[in-house]
Amino acid sequence: MGSGRRWHFGVSDTTDDYRSIDVRRWRRDGPLEPHQSFGWQWSRHGEVVASIQVRTEPDRVILTYRHRSGGSDWQDESYPVCLDWTTCHLGGQRPWFLCPARGCGRRVAILYGGAIFACRHCYRLAYPSQRETDGDRAARRADRIRERLGWEPGILNGNGLKPKGMHWRTFERLTAEHDAYVEKSLAGMAQQFGIKL
Repeated sequence: MGSGRRWHFGVSDTTDDYRSIDVRRWRRDGPLEPHQSFGWQWSRHGEVVASIQVRTEPDRVILTYRHRSGGSDWQDESYPVCLDWTTCHLGGQRPWFLCPARGCGRRVAILYGGAIFACRHCYRLAYPSQRETDGDRAARRADRIRERLGWEPGILNGNGLKPKGMHWRTFERLTAEHDAYVEKSLAGMAQQFGIKL
């Protein structure tokens, strides 16, 4: 206990369970220039499920939105999130959010939305990959190789053919890695379900 690895004790929330805002994307898309206003929204299956309004000022953004938890009444929120800038090695500057949660102020690229937008540490969120078993991780890595080879997704779908233009040595190396990951994943599933191979 107290190691910070809270997800080992039955916690269910990961970063994928929360809406997020990424300062790097706002910088890349351009709306971080001072004295602008823009809306940001989240969609599910093509339908908007949440939105916020953002006003930019020098070295901070103002977030405005409504929220509620459970069956409580809607509450209006409007508060600043300060920005910090670091110099990049090849020139230019990179923006960071300073977490607005009381007592935090951590410099982060992504904030997650609850009652307020705060860093993953304040919400004690794990990354999905931190919750994976060894078998899950092996299956994900095998699927990544399948995608690179142009094979049908899913480790139970069997191996495909060598992609046109790929060297045989590369293909054989990737196939061997893929097969090792598949074997590890299947062994993990068998152990999880109590099946002896």
